[in-house]
Amino acid sequence: MTAAPQPVPLRRTLGGRDLVVYGLLFIAPMAPVGVFGALDARSRGAVALVYVVATVAMGFTAYSYALMVRVVPQAGSVFAYARAGLGPGPGFIAGWMAMLDYVLIPAVAYLFSGIALHALVPSVSQWVFTAAAVVVTTALNMSGVRAAALVGFLVLAMEIAVLLVFVGAAVAVLVRHGASRGLASPFTGQGGFSGTAVLGAVSVAVLSYLGFDAIAAFAEESSGGPRRVARAVLCCLALAGVLFVVQTYLAALLSQRSSAALAADPSRQGSAFYDAVEAGVGHWLHQLVAVSKAIGAAFAALAGQAAAGRLLFAMARERRLPGALAKVDPGSGVPRRALLAAAAVTLVAAVWAARRADGLAWLVSVVDIGALTAFSLLHLSVVGWFAVRHRDAGFSVVRHIAVPVLGLAVTCAVIEAAARTAQWVGLGWLVLGLLVLLAQRGGRTMRAA
Repeated sequence: MTAAPQPVPLRRTLGGRDLVVYGLLFIAPMAPVGVFGALDARSRGAVALVYVVATVAMGFTAYSYALMVRVVPQAGSVFAYARAGLGPGPGFIAGWMAMLDYVLIPAVAYLFSGIALHALVPSVSQWVFTAAAVVVTTALNMSGVRAAALVGFLVLAMEIAVLLVFVGAAVAVLVRHGASRGLASPFTGQGGFSGTAVLGAVSVAVLSYLGFDAIAAFAEESSGGPRRVARAVLCCLALAGVLFVVQTYLAALLSQRSSAALAADPSRQGSAFYDAVEAGVGHWLHQLVAVSKAIGAAFAALAGQAAAGRLLFAMARERRLPGALAKVDPGSGVPRRALLAAAAVTLVAAVWAARRADGLAWLVSVVDIGALTAFSLLHLSVVGWFAVRHRDAGFSVVRHIAVPVLGLAVTCAVIEAAARTAQWVGLGWLVLGLLVLLAQRGGRTMRAA
């Protein structure tokens, strides 16, 4: 008899730089631009401190990813980790909840790109720009992980260059004309420090980091093995934290509106970063940042779509999704069917949201709950793997219980602080996932009988 053809594996072609590029590209180096005003108002001016605390808080999650990717170096990321640490059922639920994150975060990024481009070219509808961005980045992902990583590196370099221009221009203005606020105020607040206000803002700021975890989805395509992936996850979070603190600190010093004025006028919060740049430096930098955000958002979606394809591929390989999605194209070495499925869902969600006034708010709220629930199961997976299933493998109370429990406390606190609509949508998606899981178990029981 002729042996059945072996499935085509994913190719190990990504180096450490490529992994960090994917993570930073997905997060976006200037992610705080859109939420700067809201965080400044909510923290009473201590916006830079908010990102210091948020980086430390998300460090617990990054550390849990680094632990699990070393013992379960598989493409499914949190799906694979929860499956190994907690069992097949929780693994499916972790992957199911992560789908909200991995499939819809690109939709949010595409929509950001469409909104920004529409603002620059008002004669073209934003949904047209949004759809075009989906098509272009999907074509790049389909061509192979190396080609997508190269283009992603070039776009990331452009974003970093714009950020450096902003930093240089801001420092020059501050040296020449002085700051609008006290130099220490972005860390201490205006009119007195409030720990409660800072922690409340942190619950929003941690959402700026969503995407660094996508690095773990490329574990089977890393040329340096799981240790390199683990280092890339931690490095990406640290770099993002530094970039976020620096840009929010400078923007706060340039801002001619106090945090109290922003709190009193929420309509000005969305444009607060741009207003600070324009008032402090000039219109040219405002436009440069806007163009960078438009391009960067589309290619953040490229990284997100690639990670979403790997998640669908891994779940299909374990027979939790249709088996057709578990095929790897022998020419490009990528899971094309899974990528196309992710792109199709993203396209529908992004264009639908682009045609609705409340589309962006709805997408963001759903994405947040999916990611945070998956993070929570990730922390439980660390405890399950190291403290229960493999306790003899170098078990440490601090690394394998204390750190993930602290990370779990952070994610649960952010979920509790989320909007009620987002909580209900997340609960509905969770219930649907449980029903799918029960149906799968029922089908397997019948086949076994």
